[in-house]
Amino acid sequence: MAQQRVMQKFAKWHIWLGWLVGVPVLMWTVTGLIMVIKPIEEVRGNHLRKDVAELALPRDTNISVSLPSESTAPVRSVTTQVERGETVTRITYMDGTSERFRANGAKMSPLSEIEARMIVERAIHGGDQVVNATRFEAEAVPFDFRRPIPVWQVALADGTHVYVGIESGEIEAVRTEWWRTFDFMWGLHIMDLQTREDTSHPILILFAGLGVLGSLLGCILMFRRRKARVQASA
Repeated sequence: MAQQRVMQKFAKWHIWLGWLVGVPVLMWTVTGLIMVIKPIEEVRGNHLRKDVAELALPRDTNISVSLPSESTAPVRSVTTQVERGETVTRITYMDGTSERFRANGAKMSPLSEIEARMIVERAIHGGDQVVNATRFEAEAVPFDFRRPIPVWQVALADGTHVYVGIESGEIEAVRTEWWRTFDFMWGLHIMDLQTREDTSHPILILFAGLGVLGSLLGCILMFRRRKARVQASA
């Protein structure tokens, strides 16, 4: 009899927990399903990137680059490569910013809109179908980029946003329409639509814990129902 009372309490708790966490559980299931519909490579827009052959540096390349005497920024990396027929040395600093220099050591100007469009046309499938290009400074980048570096946003006809670094001269991100859908679903999945980065906050932990408790109670009640069926058949 005591065991029966306990099971009845479990059944009541299970029902109340079902009402409480039913919506979050359904939301997690739906958002999870949407996020796995397409491969993550396609979500990231990797399928839009062309295989652009890298060019070797000319044998007679003479590189002479030195940091400004007043610069105290620590350097992360220095790379030299051929970009659009010109030898370019890129210095990347520890804070994520970068500068570009020509082979003679002259500092290159920030990337222009025309250069950004040319980079996208050369490296992205459909990159010749540009709707508009907008410059954003590091402190005011669009939400679908979310990196504090100055960029050109090159919007394509299919809704894709290609972000080209003004300082780096490289494609920093490709944001398709599906990426933005995925990003919104991810925000719902972790219950953080503001930053979409916080995967450990009290509300999420609370509902996840209640969901686990409800599932455990459901598993226990399954044995109760099974036992009742056996007794009825006997």
